[in-house]
Amino acid sequence: MDIASIAGILLALAGILGGLILEGGTLRQVTQPTALMIVLGGTLGAIMLQYPVAVLGAAARRFFSVFRSGGQESEAVVARLVSFATKARRSGIVSLDADLAGVNDPFLKQALMLAIDGTEPADVRRIMQLELENTAEGEERIPQVFESAGGFSPTIGIIGAVIGLIQVMQHLEDINEVGRGIAVAFVATIYGVGLANLVFLPTAGKLRIRQQEEQTLREMMLEGVTSIQEGMNPRTIEIKLRTFLFEAKKAATVAEAR
Repeated sequence: MDIASIAGILLALAGILGGLILEGGTLRQVTQPTALMIVLGGTLGAIMLQYPVAVLGAAARRFFSVFRSGGQESEAVVARLVSFATKARRSGIVSLDADLAGVNDPFLKQALMLAIDGTEPADVRRIMQLELENTAEGEERIPQVFESAGGFSPTIGIIGAVIGLIQVMQHLEDINEVGRGIAVAFVATIYGVGLANLVFLPTAGKLRIRQQEEQTLREMMLEGVTSIQEGMNPRTIEIKLRTFLFEAKKAATVAEAR
């Protein structure tokens, strides 16, 4: 699990709600189902109008990757590629055909299949680079979904505030209705701004980092397969692949600092 993502959202909620309580407020004051329905429903409707259903489904599935760390997966891939290199050095690259069934990553599996079939390393690199570019282009839309949601939700929150004020103006003779309308108005604004700045926009930023890590991981896979084809020593391959892990961590650090 990604401790930073989990701790970050918990800390943000604790700070905001803790400040509310210290000022004498209660959680009940910011618990308005009507306001939440307005903000979530309006934001979801807006992004459904902007993006195809397939992109929205992919974005929903990728949301949970924000709470997972990819460091251990990268180490496992390095270890596996080194084991493939050792086996290929001893028994030939064709011997890796028996290991294809256990390879779950589609990119790595395709690269290995091309190598086992006798495709030249330069051709393998060219084919898989095209695959990398196409994948990156498709995945670029996923963070954009959350960025769009972060732009829509504050505006939808204002719409909720206006709806609340309309209710207030229509029931000025009933003090209870006036109070409820004002509550919906202000809470809708809080939900809109809060979801944008605590959920949608940070999620978009973290997903971009995750995509950059995955892109580096695929580049590392491609480099490992072509190095195996070229008959490089397994220890040399391991050192070579670990430079990708260093570059991925460096890129993630730069992205988080922006």
